[in-house]
Amino acid sequence: MVKRVKAPLPPIVNGIRLVPLLSWREFFSFINGKLRNPQEYIFRGQRKSSWKVESSLDRVLRDTGKQAEAARVARRHLHEFRLAIRGRRGANPQSLTENKRWALGQHYGLSTPLLDWTESPFVALYFAFEEPNSRRRPARAVFALSQPLVRSKSMKISQEQLDSAARADILEIIRPMTDENARLVSQGGLFTKGTIGIDIERWVRTHFAGSSKYAALVKIVVPEEEGDRLEILRTLNRMNINHRSLFPDITGSAKFCNMRLTVTGY
Repeated sequence: MVKRVKAPLPPIVNGIRLVPLLSWREFFSFINGKLRNPQEYIFRGQRKSSWKVESSLDRVLRDTGKQAEAARVARRHLHEFRLAIRGRRGANPQSLTENKRWALGQHYGLSTPLLDWTESPFVALYFAFEEPNSRRRPARAVFALSQPLVRSKSMKISQEQLDSAARADILEIIRPMTDENARLVSQGGLFTKGTIGIDIERWVRTHFAGSSKYAALVKIVVPEEEGDRLEILRTLNRMNINHRSLFPDITGSAKFCNMRLTVTGY
């Protein structure tokens, strides 16, 4: 019998491990067999592997040339949202902290400094492949972020920048407890909030510079051959990962039916 030798994982460089898969089918074996302590990670899927892991507010500020005054613009933006939703949250709405207010806005399409993550790598894979790509032979990505490493590093940064008047350059992991976003529960959802203008990969490279032992961020690049997207969606649907389960409202039901209309065998 020939003994199979496991291929070594790519090295960790500045706290980041880049894992290019040969096929999307390797994603399941990587998560279940090669990702160390997967329960400690949170996951995010993106349609293009070349995209930065950055918030919608960061993209708007960059596109409008307002990066230099980002903090002031963000404060004004959140204040205007707070005024705009007065009287629209039902009777006796609960008081919201700044992060909860951002989270509520994120749910309804507001540009915010938050990034969506999920506790499920397979939900992240669904969001990476939910929409078709315009490019031929594109690559998608699923990111895995280590909660213990990020929390420990952020705590250390906070202590080092204790005397600074500015917000410490930390990466917060936020789990809103509000009852106004049922989708978060269905998706195993949560958020991160970093310094405006600094994407996740840049933050990790900066604060884990020289680290080659532990991966604070794992970038899993998933290739896409012709027909792969539909097969992935069918596979995940059999795992009950679809719009109907992830979006427990009429919008989710409608998108589920649209998917079933367009994907043969869904």
